[in-house]
Amino acid sequence: MAAPVRPRDAAAAVADAAAAGDLRLSPEEALMLLSDSDMLELAAAATGMRDRLHPEREITFIVDRNINYTNVCVSGCRFCAFYRDADHPEAYVLSPDDLYAKVEETIALQGTAILLQGGMHPDLPLEWYEGMLRELKSRYPIHVHGFGPPEIHHLAKLSGLTAADVLRRLRDAGLDSLPGGGAEILVDRVRSHVSPRKATSDEWLDVMREAHGLDISTTATMMFGGIETIEERVEHLRRVREVQDEALAGGHVGFRAFIPWSFQPGNTELESEQGGVAASGWEYLRTLAVSRLFLDNIANVQASWVTQGAKIGQIALCFGANDMGSTMIEENVVAAAGTRFMLARGELVRLVRDAGFTPVQRDTLYREVRRF
Repeated sequence: MAAPVRPRDAAAAVADAAAAGDLRLSPEEALMLLSDSDMLELAAAATGMRDRLHPEREITFIVDRNINYTNVCVSGCRFCAFYRDADHPEAYVLSPDDLYAKVEETIALQGTAILLQGGMHPDLPLEWYEGMLRELKSRYPIHVHGFGPPEIHHLAKLSGLTAADVLRRLRDAGLDSLPGGGAEILVDRVRSHVSPRKATSDEWLDVMREAHGLDISTTATMMFGGIETIEERVEHLRRVREVQDEALAGGHVGFRAFIPWSFQPGNTELESEQGGVAASGWEYLRTLAVSRLFLDNIANVQASWVTQGAKIGQIALCFGANDMGSTMIEENVVAAAGTRFMLARGELVRLVRDAGFTPVQRDTLYREVRRF
């Protein structure tokens, strides 16, 4: 008589089938892997899927800079330690000269892009953003990976235009691609508590649909380890995969990458509710591996060393990640929560080499810039 199949055996079989491309994970199967799977078996499966999608044994990264053009925001997210009210003494909007100095330093460091994000400022009209983009693009050969669905939704409300109209105008002014910021967890039970004045889950996803329809390249993120359940993490993944299916069916690239990262509770309103303890490296790696296996239609998955540190970022390369993200010439939002991890390009190259891969600097669109 055959021995009964143990739950862990079932999880391993499911993970291996997904890695081989023989099975598209259901939400129920993803939940099983998150809650009841052996870490080493999960790592092996996620690595297998990464190697199937990226057989060249290369790990990419980008040299760019996060520029927060303002910290004024009306959203009041409970997880954010960075924002300020408009009348706060620390509130700011970057002057053009300060912005240009940051871009010039980025280019001097052989950076290829800026990640341009700010708060949802109540008084900056769409024309202000268009002017900023036009001036940047007229001065510098820099890729602008800018704003995000909540900012686009906010600008649509301020201007009385549709999200598609806002995206079209920003694209025509110089916006090159759209980051996946502000996703948090795409479940409104969570969003209504942690970011009640920000775009809803449907509104966030609809902005991404509009961007894909305009062939604006995007990324998707997931901030986990706050008040969400693991079932809600899986629902987030399901909704991202669904929108990517739609983009690909329409002949668009859609999401070029997925970036899961762990909530940092320091200095935030959620610190006491959440317990004040960030998600562990173990929890991060498990969530990363399941994300790689579930999102079979998104080519790239980034390691989030910015929140977990360089060593966990390196280990993430054995849990399905094929990209080390950015050198982070500048980062302010996570730093405001008390977490500061910075890596120079040379250190990123060493980490990738020591893990047994070839380091490749890329641009925002995942085109090779330099091979090490």
